Amino acid sequence: MEHNFNWKNDGRTKVMIGCGTRPEIIRLAAVIKRCREYFDCCVVYYNQNWDRNLSTVFWENFELKNTFGEYGPDILVPVVGENLGVTCGNILGRSYELLSELQPEGYLVLGDTNSCLSAISAKRLHIPLFHMEAGNRCKDECLPEETNRRIVDVISDVNMCYSEFARKYLADTGLPKERTYQTGSPMAEVLHMNLEKIQKSDVLERLGLEKDKYILLSAHREENIDSEKNFLSLFTAINALAEKYDMPILYSCHPRSKHRLEKSGFKLDPRVRVNEPLGFNDYNKLQMNALAIVSDSGTLPEESSFYLSIGHPIAAVCIRTSTERPEALEAGDFILAGITTRELLNATDMAIKMKQKGVLGKPCPDYVDETVSMKVVRIIQGYVNVVNKMVWRKY
Repeated sequence: MEHNFNWKNDGRTKVMIGCGTRPEIIRLAAVIKRCREYFDCCVVYYNQNWDRNLSTVFWENFELKNTFGEYGPDILVPVVGENLGVTCGNILGRSYELLSELQPEGYLVLGDTNSCLSAISAKRLHIPLFHMEAGNRCKDECLPEETNRRIVDVISDVNMCYSEFARKYLADTGLPKERTYQTGSPMAEVLHMNLEKIQKSDVLERLGLEKDKYILLSAHREENIDSEKNFLSLFTAINALAEKYDMPILYSCHPRSKHRLEKSGFKLDPRVRVNEPLGFNDYNKLQMNALAIVSDSGTLPEESSFYLSIGHPIAAVCIRTSTERPEALEAGDFILAGITTRELLNATDMAIKMKQKGVLGKPCPDYVDETVSMKVVRIIQGYVNVVNKMVWRKY
């Protein structure tokens, strides 16, 4: 595979980080910076999200420079094919080729995207494998992520969980407790790192919006967009929401979601404003000032918990029928709304009124820890040799 990356060979542990989507860049932002500080580090981006607004802008938002001094990964790997099978095959084949060539001493992935399946290549090459966001389960087999989670959890040498719930799920499956750790979510560290930029964003002025006079919408998950039944149910509910509140609903719309809307011919209420995907700082500024946030994003519970911890609660409504964040439900950080009109209207009304009355949850401890990147690099440093000795019997 053609690339210009070379290890520094400065004696530090050689660690490769594999990612392929916008959420991974966001969650890994602080970890990437910490790894570059303490490791001989290579960041590989399997280009699942090819749109500039879903990839390039986030490297810039977090000031993540590669070894060549440019914003972006060290190696960009094109993987998107004409169907899911081809894409996954490209991820496996090209990651195997790259890992075989560069031979990192550790390989780190986060979460449950198709890019995480590159972990299989690392495993087959006997490269110590580290998995962040391990153990997340929503118990819904309709979600493709649920399959990826089980695969990557089981083959990883060291699993790093956000919560005790996740650690218990892994323990119940028989995975080694001595190589499973609870680190907390990296989101608080990432949000705090960019908080000043978020607060300075002029996105409200640019979009002509006023505080508490709009609703922010993000809907992009496969189960909500690709399923005809769920798609019609959700966007019928969104139209009802626009009619009830009679204010702009700003939809930060992914290209795939926009294509689905156009192809379906579904007519959105004129108050629903379809916008290009927003950068991290702009989107979070909009979250902080919206009357309510209606979203299927996996980061919503963590963002809600963080803003609660700094005295700026948001009305967070999750448009899903399952969640892998039970710890955030326990803390009262968001409402699991479902995707029908009645459910969404009731949940949004409750979230708004509770925020206005100061009836709030509490910050989830797993989501407000700002030392996660430090813990991750220490675990990697400590376990590379342990895995080589105890798992692969290299010495």
